[in-house]
Amino acid sequence: MDPSNQPQGAWNSSEKSGMLQPTPPPPAYQDIPAGYPPSFPSQPVPQGPYAQGPYPGQSMVSVQPAVLVTAAPLANPEPDYLCYSIFTMLCCCLPLGFAALVFSCSTRDANYSGQQALAKKNSKMARTLNHVGVAIGLVLTVSVIVYQVVVIKNNNY
Repeated sequence: MDPSNQPQGAWNSSEKSGMLQPTPPPPAYQDIPAGYPPSFPSQPVPQGPYAQGPYPGQSMVSVQPAVLVTAAPLANPEPDYLCYSIFTMLCCCLPLGFAALVFSCSTRDANYSGQQALAKKNSKMARTLNHVGVAIGLVLTVSVIVYQVVVIKNNNY
């Protein structure tokens, strides 16, 4: 039987016996000249009977990892009034200060994600809650002082 007359997909015993022979050693490493990028992959293809690598004549496909692209923060972010909210919460009116703090954090998140309309809305709400909280705190403080003065004055007489 002549091997040249066999169809292309047929089995050839000479090919099978050639596969069991040891493979030649890999070529020696070469220095990369200046200005040329290193080849990909930078590691040599492993050799041996159980090595996984490209077959001779097969091209290698390199896959780059995906890059997560996030929205850049705004150039002119809305003010978040975070310090004002903390002051309102601790010194003036706890419930309104806490609500203002939540809106301040939401403003900061919206600024970071690039949602300018949402940042503007949350910033305005945080400012309004802070103003109302400080006003309530001042009114309560002044009314307590006035009440104490009136009570002390009436007790003296």
